[in-house]
Amino acid sequence: MTRLSSALLITLSTISSTSAYVPASTFVGSSVGRRAPSTSRPETRVNENFGFDFAEDQKEIAPQVLLGEANYKQWVGTVNENSFLNRQYNVIKRVRELDLIKLTAENGILSKLEKNGVDLKTLESLLPVAEQFGALSLVANNQQLLVNLVAPLLVEPAPLLLPVIAGALEAGPSAFYLASAVCLGLDALLVVNNVEIPFIGLSAGVVLGLLLVPLAVVSGGAGVALASASKN
Repeated sequence: MTRLSSALLITLSTISSTSAYVPASTFVGSSVGRRAPSTSRPETRVNENFGFDFAEDQKEIAPQVLLGEANYKQWVGTVNENSFLNRQYNVIKRVRELDLIKLTAENGILSKLEKNGVDLKTLESLLPVAEQFGALSLVANNQQLLVNLVAPLLVEPAPLLLPVIAGALEAGPSAFYLASAVCLGLDALLVVNNVEIPFIGLSAGVVLGLLLVPLAVVSGGAGVALASASKN
């Protein structure tokens, strides 16, 4: 009995020691592979190829309505008619709200223009010249920019500018020449003295020159136009 017990103990110890040296991959690899849930890496999609050949083509992964500025604006218009993307400055509404027609009549702008030789016939004669220099085509091709950028700059300060313009028309072309010289002189003074805008550090001559130089050109051009109209 003792020999049988000893034989059983030796057999069990041999089996256990042998199994202890079996590689884990052969013993538990298949069971772990079956029981472990399969994990997949998240798919990352590139929405813009930025011109790289290895990137995905946006025409294949993006809706057609989002391709191109014109298509996108048209789609946004169907979602919201008053969207900021397609919103336009209402020139007629603002002119009516600011009562600019009444202010123009009160300041005698039209009568002073006629006094300086500028009437409807003169303006009509300028249309072929404007077309010759491409001004009308430029306006036609940039309507969105003119309506949303230039029109507010002219309409909103008009209640303050109309009395000044009336006084300049009363004085004649010399007033416009003076305004042009003042704008150019002020910008030159800022540049020569290296004046900077506080808290920003940018050159005041360069920044304000974006406003002063066009004003000088417009004022000088208006003076030349009035002078030529008066001679005719």
